[in-house]
Amino acid sequence: MARCDNLKGVSTAISGIEISTPRCEPGIGKIIRTPESADLIDGVLVRSYDLWPDDRGYFLEVARLKQGLAAEFVPEMTQVSAALNYPGIIKAFHFHKHQTDLWVPAQGMFQVVLVDLRPGSRTFGVKNTLYTGALKPWQILIPPGVGHGYKIIGENPAMLVYVTNRLYNPQDEGRIPYNDPSIAYDWELQHK
Repeated sequence: MARCDNLKGVSTAISGIEISTPRCEPGIGKIIRTPESADLIDGVLVRSYDLWPDDRGYFLEVARLKQGLAAEFVPEMTQVSAALNYPGIIKAFHFHKHQTDLWVPAQGMFQVVLVDLRPGSRTFGVKNTLYTGALKPWQILIPPGVGHGYKIIGENPAMLVYVTNRLYNPQDEGRIPYNDPSIAYDWELQHK
């Protein structure tokens, strides 16, 4: 398993979760091609979802509370949000101290990037890349302490619908620049 090694030296204890920025080899890490991949970061879950297309467009269920990947989300604390993104934009990296995210790329195509920032995890420093969206409809459950971000690929805007197990709290969110040299994620086109 391609991993990052050594710590950059940025380490923060957060309510029982220690967050550290790993020093990684340059690249995109492990490409996740199936929801059952053994290369997924610990705690990350992926499930395909159904699309029901017809001559009017398509319908999809984002989540059913108390079922599936959102089964543990408390309805009174759950928030549903959406982000419309233009082609080529990069939004990365975020992490949460307590919040779990359930991402549903509902329109367009995403290059989703995950990196394990939890030094106590057996997958600390592992990077995952998932190509998901209209051509591969997946839900992605991202636990606290896993850095996450994405790039919109293709020529069309893309819509990310995300469900969180907590109402938004800016004190819970951390950020790492998309071009952090320790994570060393390669955002360039890979298959030229």
